[in-house]
Amino acid sequence: MAEPSTETLPPLPVGDATLRDKHLLGLPAGVEHYEVEVLAASRFRNVRWEVTGAEAATRTGLVPAVTAALGIRAVKASARALRLGRAATLVGPWATTAEDAVAVGLPASTTVVWVLDCPVERGEKPWPGGDRDGLKRAFPDGMPVRGEERYLQWLVAVARRLRGAIRTSTGAVLTPDPDAATDLTVLADHWVEPAEVLEVVQRVHAGAYLSEPDADGWRGPSSGVGRDSQGAVGGSPEAGGSGLRAALEQHGVADEDERRRLYAEAAAFDEHMLQNPPPSEGFGVLVDLGVDGILAVEVAAAEPQLLPPLIAELPWAADGVVAYRVRWEPFSIEEIEAEKPSFEHRVARARSAPKIQAIAKAVHGLVGGEIADEADFLVHPDDL
Repeated sequence: MAEPSTETLPPLPVGDATLRDKHLLGLPAGVEHYEVEVLAASRFRNVRWEVTGAEAATRTGLVPAVTAALGIRAVKASARALRLGRAATLVGPWATTAEDAVAVGLPASTTVVWVLDCPVERGEKPWPGGDRDGLKRAFPDGMPVRGEERYLQWLVAVARRLRGAIRTSTGAVLTPDPDAATDLTVLADHWVEPAEVLEVVQRVHAGAYLSEPDADGWRGPSSGVGRDSQGAVGGSPEAGGSGLRAALEQHGVADEDERRRLYAEAAAFDEHMLQNPPPSEGFGVLVDLGVDGILAVEVAAAEPQLLPPLIAELPWAADGVVAYRVRWEPFSIEEIEAEKPSFEHRVARARSAPKIQAIAKAVHGLVGGEIADEADFLVHPDDL
């Protein structure tokens, strides 16, 4: 029996006062409930549907859960509560009208709502710096920590992937930009030599080259940058702006003698590592995009504990996984963490994204495996 259409879903209980204290995920038309389930299983282990009340008798059935990378499987959908963790569930889906969506703080384009039920865990006020997801704006009095942080970050990733929006328990509305997530990772069960990867990348961009150590060695940061830039004639402003300077003044080492000792210790360590470099455990391929920045293909073994659950459970991943990360670094790196980046950044990003996708698809053709986006959600090569 197929899952009921949006028209037959129970209506969102707009009059329920407890909705004000929950994080709401609003999704547009065309998003099926099993897509949310697959994204949950991509982040959390032991995700399952739970039977809740009398509705289970009318809404339990077999529905297709589709993942582009893993094919079609059948799951038992027991209506209304998707267990994410020991103390967290995602309740829904609820149908909503444009008027009701606006009434609870979501965009009028919302047709389906999910309600995150998890403990409230707040920490310190947000630190200065970037806020790509808008969470610092949404929680000015104390950032979510521990479980609430984990589940809310996943909710943001889902909204970005499915072009939805979030209304937080503080009343803030987050609409993550789907185009902001550009990086892709190919996860495979074997290592390919640098020359082979370079050849594949050069088919997409002829100017690609292997990243190799500078023959002259690294000689430390340039003068007149960072903290030193404030008193230097012609010095560059620090990358983090005045917020970084304020944080250094509050939390940095104030004693000049102690700072000199720390600087000397760091310099000695750098010198030692330059003279005795550790054996290479990875390599990189770079593509210079000029004013649009740099593309990097970074190859190294993936940490087992950081693998997406859907990958970690596959038989071919048991003996280790190699990650081929295709990453974009713009000319102005700070713009990556801006909730509303500049027009120039968005133009550079739009020109770079197709190249990232083409390189990831080409590397996947060489090594096989699976492709994951920045949130560790799997992507089918045909969708690139």
